[in-house]
Amino acid sequence: MALLEELSQAVQAGNRKAVAALTQQALDEGMDPKTILNEGLIDAMTIIGDKFSRNEVFVPEMLVAARAMTAGTTVLKPSLVEEGSEPLGYAVIGTVQGDMHDIGKNLVRMMIEGKGIEITDLGVDVKPEAFVEYLQEHPECQLLCLSALLTTTLPMVPEAIAAVNKAGLRDQVKIMVGGAPVTQKFADEIGADGYTPDAGSAAIMAAELVTA
Repeated sequence: MALLEELSQAVQAGNRKAVAALTQQALDEGMDPKTILNEGLIDAMTIIGDKFSRNEVFVPEMLVAARAMTAGTTVLKPSLVEEGSEPLGYAVIGTVQGDMHDIGKNLVRMMIEGKGIEITDLGVDVKPEAFVEYLQEHPECQLLCLSALLTTTLPMVPEAIAAVNKAGLRDQVKIMVGGAPVTQKFADEIGADGYTPDAGSAAIMAAELVTA
């Protein structure tokens, strides 16, 4: 449909005002909210994620597109709630204790949201116990995403996983890890379920893990 294509282009261009207006227009025309979400907003972020993975767009473009998509989902949310639409899955993300970096984490969070996953952001400098506490209070959460941007804070990633194991919650969640110093080898060594080098592929993996 022409309107959904226009909406997708507006998201990719990062035009928040146009995205909000076009989303509302689609609703006013009686279009199914899930169709608007999947074929307008999420498809656009998938395209942006693919381009990011191929180095055709970069972090600033990803951020403005993700913010534009959020403008659309804000308009859609009341209609999706009315319909009783379930998200694709549930996740939680945070930067590990001692690490104050959040740009990469925020980008991954927005890309995961773009896949239709409901994700809670615990912020930066998150203690292992805080991750455990969240999982205990939210048994519906299927995915834990741990971010570390410094080599000095990297040891806190296995510390967080150990805390989840100790609390007996490891069977409840899949764990993804990421950040500049993180590698596939490191992820394998600490028993993580997933690692990707960029936000676009992180979102794809997140969707696979919550629907597995």
